[in-house]
Amino acid sequence: MNWQYPNYGTETQCKEVPIAFPPQHQYRQPGLEYLMVPRPIFDNPKYIGTGKLQDRVAIISGGDSGIGRAVAVAFAKEGADLVIAYLDEHRDAMETRDVIHKLGRRCLLIPGDLRYKSNCCLVVQKTMETFGRIDILINNMGVQFIRESYLDISEQQLRDTFDTNIISFFHMTTEALPYMRAGASIVNTASVTAYVGQKNLIDYASTKGAIVSFTRALANNLVDQGIRVNAIAPGPIWTPLNAATQSPKAIRTFGTNTPMKRAGQPYELAPAYVLLASDDGSFITGQTLHVNGGQMVTT
Repeated sequence: MNWQYPNYGTETQCKEVPIAFPPQHQYRQPGLEYLMVPRPIFDNPKYIGTGKLQDRVAIISGGDSGIGRAVAVAFAKEGADLVIAYLDEHRDAMETRDVIHKLGRRCLLIPGDLRYKSNCCLVVQKTMETFGRIDILINNMGVQFIRESYLDISEQQLRDTFDTNIISFFHMTTEALPYMRAGASIVNTASVTAYVGQKNLIDYASTKGAIVSFTRALANNLVDQGIRVNAIAPGPIWTPLNAATQSPKAIRTFGTNTPMKRAGQPYELAPAYVLLASDDGSFITGQTLHVNGGQMVTT
């Protein structure tokens, strides 16, 4: 496999999308992008922004790396300023900020554990102090714990998974919503696992199903305010979360069970988030878009 590594500018990052990965494993979640081999492809140099998000302000949880980084870069190309809320992956976050600055947009980094509502409040407070508005909220953070037996899911793991994957979405939305006006957009990151019921990710799949229902109900609740709410359900995507949770053996074949026979790259999801965040998606609310390499799902 001929991997070419990112150079974090406007030049081509990779000439070839990998269809297989060398064995690797990180020992902490949510994982560190700078340690991955090969690095995820977060930017499509052929994607040229047209001002779809000009001067809007977007908060992206988990925006330091993976899908969140790709979305942040696409939003910056479309003219948005970014607030990146992340746990403690400072090196990844600073790399993301550097790319956004090179694209001519502002970027505010705010570390903190969003399982706690006080930290969500801090993110919104600092956003308003810096930018004075919130137009887009991307709820994107998550953890997963692979367990072959249902009985291996501890109470602590259950709480960590739900607190991170769905309760944080409630907290961030609760804090941001009072500052969002008609035309604003909320996009939640769900997962194909909500639909296929992956047997070794029972608690994770349950939270992703909750995100789908949260999206539908919140969309109905906010439609009269002119605020749209949608979700993206990715399939297997080459992100730090998978490097930190999959076994080295599983990494070798990661994503090859999709009809496209490979994992997706973060940049391949970013345009879907742009669609839902921008006026291009003005008649879309309460929906979940599937970007999963062709996996069939029942909605």
